[in-house]
Parts: sequence; structure tokens; C-alpha cells
Amino acid sequence: MALAATACNSGGDSPEAQNTVPSASADKQRELPPALTKQQALSAIDRYARVNNKANAVRDRDLLDTVEDGPLYAMSVSEYKETEGLTKAERKPYKPWAYDTQNAKLYIPRIAPGQPRWFAAALSGTKGKAPSRLAVFAEQPQHKRWEMVSVADLYDKGLPKVALDADGYATAVAANGNKDVAAGADLLRSGILDNFATGGQNSGKKIFTKSKASSQQIKIHDKTGSKYGSQGTSTFAGATNRHRDAYALKTTDGGSLVFFSHTHTQTDAVARSGLQLNPGKTDRAWLHDIPRLSIRYTFVCNDAATVPAKAAPSTLLAYTCARTDASGPPVNSASLPRV
Repeated sequence: MALAATACNSGGDSPEAQNTVPSASADKQRELPPALTKQQALSAIDRYARVNNKANAVRDRDLLDTVEDGPLYAMSVSEYKETEGLTKAERKPYKPWAYDTQNAKLYIPRIAPGQPRWFAAALSGTKGKAPSRLAVFAEQPQHKRWEMVSVADLYDKGLPKVALDADGYATAVAANGNKDVAAGADLLRSGILDNFATGGQNSGKKIFTKSKASSQQIKIHDKTGSKYGSQGTSTFAGATNRHRDAYALKTTDGGSLVFFSHTHTQTDAVARSGLQLNPGKTDRAWLHDIPRLSIRYTFVCNDAATVPAKAAPSTLLAYTCARTDASGPPVNSASLPRV
């Protein structure tokens, strides 16, 4: 039974980013300084791509750590490990890339004293094409640099309608709890985990409206759960989430755009004795081509959703997952029949 990790669609932890905004008038809000200037944000994006290319070409984890943090760094390092499990002949040549900063959409919030400094951007990796990803950059004060902490693939063509003031700057709101958002990051995570675990039958369809991103997660649940027929099972579940930082911006309708991450598992198992799971080449870094009775994959994912101003279903706009671990008990005998 050859396996592939099907829940994939395509740093270091820091304190919880509350991004609260003082209860002040619009004029008072505009007196707050932006997290950085628009030109500085574009420079941070360019620096990220330049350093990321150098690090990726040789899988330099230390160099990558200077431009990535949080869940994104964990995802990238796992991709390095997966590549290192392949033979040289199996590895694809690395192709340098860059974001089209000329057409980037920047969402830079004004920041009150003592708040974490961050900004978001809608980006395209193809010059002249509409943005296809939502990214978050956060300042690392101890290193005096900006690092990308999250990036997720957009499933819908339209960009979120972030509220901007007369100078083009956004307003940050608290991403957790329900003081500033009708649905906080923790609630949104629970809906996504239900999309994977049950196909959205419980909290998933209550928390989210139908969207391409939500439908894709439900499709993964449905397709993966039945792929082995009577010979095996595949189930999803939530897992300990080390990356709990969340960020949010006010939208034009009074709601918010929330960026967050989640972690889930996929467990594949044989239905009866006498069968075995044969890891594929992309599993080799973790499973070493050793047949297993069951395999538990762990995925770290970045997500972005719009939340309405009042209690109502939210809309999942973007998500991207990467396998970060795989393990399972080996088969004692190599002579068992394969599925």
C-alpha cells in the first residue's frame, strides 16, 4: 500500500501577538505611526526573496532563519528534510524566484506603543499576475530585521477588502477572543480542524461559509478517507499547535481579516493483519523505506479568513500546509503481501 501525504496543498516561537488597538477616535488612530513605511515593506519583501533563494539552493537552515520564523520556518525546514531524503537523481533542480513587488498589495497597520510590529501583503510570484498568496511579516526586535512568519495560497481571486485610512494604512485589531473580532483565531482553527476530521459536518459548516478553500479541505477529507477501500483507513485529527501567533486587520465592512496557523495529523493504518503500508520516496526522510503497520503524518498549515462584524459564518480565503513529521510502527516481516 504505497502512501503519499495528501493533506498538503501545494522558527522559533514568539509571544502571542495580540495586536490590540486602543479605543480611540479615527483621528487618534491616525496619529499612531505605521509599523514601517511602504518602501521599507517592499524592501523587506525583496530581501526575503533574495535570501530565501540563497538558503534554498543549498538548504541552509541558519541562513533561512534570518528571513523566516514561526510556522513558515517549520514548514520550510521540513521541505529541506524531505528533499534530503531523496536520491540526487530524484531531486529537482532548484529554480530561483521573486515576488512581483511592483504589483504587491500592502496592508500596513498603525501600531500603538508596545505593540508587536508587523504587516501583511498580497503577493504574486509571477510578474504582472494578480496576487495569489497572503503573507505576514513580523519584526524581530532582538535581531532588528523583518521576517516572514506566514504565507498562504489564495483560493478565491478577489482580495480581502482591508480598511485603509487616507494615507493608505490599515488598522490592527485583536485576533484572539471576541473583543474586537466576532470569531477569534482559536474558533477559526476549530472549524478548519473539523473540515479535515469530519468534512465540516460539525463545527466546520457552522463556522465557515462555503468557499473554495473550505471546499478543498472537505474534498481532501472525503478523498483521503476512502482511498484504501476495505484494506485500510485514513483519519484526520487536531494536534498540539506550537504556533499560536495570530494577526488581524479591520475590513471595510467592519469585520476583520485574520491570519493564523493550525496543526493537524493524518493517520493511515492497515485494516487487518497481513497487510503493510509502503512509504513513498517523499516519505523516505522520516520512514526510511521501511514498511509500516500505520503511519501518522503531522502537518503545519497557515490560514487566512475574513470574519464579519457580527456573529455569522466566516469565510476561509487561503491556506497552505506542509508535512513536518511522519512515524509509525514497522512491519516485522518483509515478506507480507503488499496492497
